[in-house]
Amino acid sequence: MKLKKLALGSVLALAAAAAVGWQMLDKETRGFLAAFPTDRDVLFWKESQRDAAFRALDRLPFLAAHRVVAASGTPSALPPGPPLTLPLDVDAYMQTQRNAGLVVLHRGQLRLERYGLGFDAQGRWTSFSVAKSLTATLVGAAVRDGHIKSMDDKVSDYVQELKGSAYDDVTLRQLLTMTSGVQWTEDYSDPNSDVAKFNNHKPADGMNATASYLRTLPRAAPAGTRFLYSTGETNLVGILLSRAVKKPLATYAAEKIWVPAGMEQQATWILSKTGQEISGCCVQASTRDFARLGQFVLNGAKVNGQSIVPDGWLAEATTARVGIGQPGSGYGYQWWTFDDGTYMARGIFGQAIFIDPKRQLVIASNANWAGGARDAVAAPARAAFYRAVQQAVDVEAAGATKP
Repeated sequence: MKLKKLALGSVLALAAAAAVGWQMLDKETRGFLAAFPTDRDVLFWKESQRDAAFRALDRLPFLAAHRVVAASGTPSALPPGPPLTLPLDVDAYMQTQRNAGLVVLHRGQLRLERYGLGFDAQGRWTSFSVAKSLTATLVGAAVRDGHIKSMDDKVSDYVQELKGSAYDDVTLRQLLTMTSGVQWTEDYSDPNSDVAKFNNHKPADGMNATASYLRTLPRAAPAGTRFLYSTGETNLVGILLSRAVKKPLATYAAEKIWVPAGMEQQATWILSKTGQEISGCCVQASTRDFARLGQFVLNGAKVNGQSIVPDGWLAEATTARVGIGQPGSGYGYQWWTFDDGTYMARGIFGQAIFIDPKRQLVIASNANWAGGARDAVAAPARAAFYRAVQQAVDVEAAGATKP
């Protein structure tokens, strides 16, 4: 994700701080201004800059515009359960993961909640690609509502700018499973990668910025034959979705999920330069509300006993639709899937919602991994933590069944 030009932004930031008064700004905004980045692209910010920014991306509208996802007037309860007994030092785990927030729900009860990096339960942390799974769930709602006729509809039927491009015959299903076959590079360390360049693209007059860039890309493989991870394509899903429902994604997300699921705080969704929610990224929400999102999906995405998605949708979305070249793992509809029935939403810097239906577990975390998606230590350590939580509830269950 790239933000507005930072040279001008730095001047405006200082001017805003001087005009309003430093002490009148909230701590998140003061922290962001104190560590203000000089690179437009968040992928190349320093660790300290990310620490400050990830809790405050929606605080400076001249830097990144956003829309509000309204909170519920009746937050869903997270009743406390007995403290979870784990064979590890949770505080040490938080530090090595650079976790800002960690919430574990078991059977809907709050079993563990910790915060770090000066973050707390009232703060909002940016999601990065966790937003992809939220976007996909909203697609399911749009299918159920009749706004989208079929998962096999052509993308170009909704996004007319893509007619005649490599996306002309790509289906919505193929976008959701990252199997469009269109060429794309997602190397977070390379400033010449598509994921780094596409937000710098100057859109054709009157055209959505993402569509304008994607229509220039060539085909690399037949549609439906190869998995290739592309944030640009989830952003394209968001364009299609907002056009289908004829309203902003933030509004639709509030109507279908945030309000009925009982989210305690409002969320915000960062906008592209042409005013579209960046659906592959950048929803700011509390760790508790990310956990509530996981619980909502675990419970079948139901509102008043009726699922917001079609029958069978979640089963398709959260099991492997395509292989990703890693044994035991796959990709559904914007969810990472595992052969043991678990699945997760995950962001580049350690943001995640892990869901284990068998054990009725939801683990939500916000973080700022030092090495990002390629952190050789943080990712295996998180997987080990998930296993430790699973084993802990298994031990509890075994003890409860003893005579």
